[in-house]
Amino acid sequence: MVYQVGVVGAAGYAGAELVRLLIAHPDFELKVITSNADAGVALADVYPSFSGVSDLVFTGHDDPALASLDAVFLAVPHTAALAQAPALLDAGVAVFDLSADFRLADPDVYERWYATPHTAPQLLATRAFGLPELFGEDLTRAAENRAAGAPVLVACAGCYPTATSLAAAPALHMGLVAERGPVVVDAISGVTGAGKGANARTHFCHAAESVEAYNVCRHRHTPEIEQILGLADRVVFTPHLAPLRRGLLSTVTLPLKEEVVGALSAEDLVARYREFYRDRPFVRVLDAGRQPETASVVGSNACQLGLAVDGRAGVIVATGAIDNLCKGAAGQAVQCANIVFGLDERCGLPLMACPV
Repeated sequence: MVYQVGVVGAAGYAGAELVRLLIAHPDFELKVITSNADAGVALADVYPSFSGVSDLVFTGHDDPALASLDAVFLAVPHTAALAQAPALLDAGVAVFDLSADFRLADPDVYERWYATPHTAPQLLATRAFGLPELFGEDLTRAAENRAAGAPVLVACAGCYPTATSLAAAPALHMGLVAERGPVVVDAISGVTGAGKGANARTHFCHAAESVEAYNVCRHRHTPEIEQILGLADRVVFTPHLAPLRRGLLSTVTLPLKEEVVGALSAEDLVARYREFYRDRPFVRVLDAGRQPETASVVGSNACQLGLAVDGRAGVIVATGAIDNLCKGAAGQAVQCANIVFGLDERCGLPLMACPV
């Protein structure tokens, strides 16, 4: 069975990546793409890479055809999903939201970090969290609800939280991490992570040949990382902008429990992580002594993990690399949709990056 789907916000970078993945997907037929700024313009005129591949034309975000689809992907800024998701759910459409609007379980936390009221808090109790490797039960429940005819809302995890959490979660689940002390996250993202709208920081002349930290101690992904990992008020998150188009690298320093210091080797940690992710096709744990690179994942839905143990300082250093537009956004949303619609989670998703 082929399911008909649409993308709201398809002209943005994450939206365009969704379009790329969905056009090639064997079980999803892309029927509607929206962009208020580009309504009436052909997809191929905005992104020439689709020339000869698709004759889709952008419509407005209020296109009534969206309500007749099986699924809609919302690739929109925060608050826009709040406005659009409820009506789609009422129409029986499965919604996969790439924004932050439904990620945080507590609407007060959302309001504190995003400086706007949460206008649909009733949906937070039933939404599934879209990080399949760590929240598989949420997505299984969503699949069961969809099969039973109930509305389904999936809040897909953000890019920084995805790389960070996949790197850190196994150590926490294994009980290796001290119960007190900061967990330090230093992460670097390419410029597409800032979205398509240009500003002074993402302008070529500013971003090229330079790396800078930004939103230090106040980045909005901080509470999401803390929620995923169960580390309330312990995450020190410092994001950096690098002169890359795509790619994200997150290095997490986790303090070890005293009884673990000196008894854990990198080889042992690698073996434990590989067991933790044994049935997760998109996560690859590298051998001890190797570290991931963004170039090794760009264009794919893969996450590469590198692990090290510093016995002298008593810490684990776990590094995750993803493509911020694929596993960090569009690919993750498609992976979640595959699960919700009862498909193989790998369906239509690139397993490997271009080697050169």
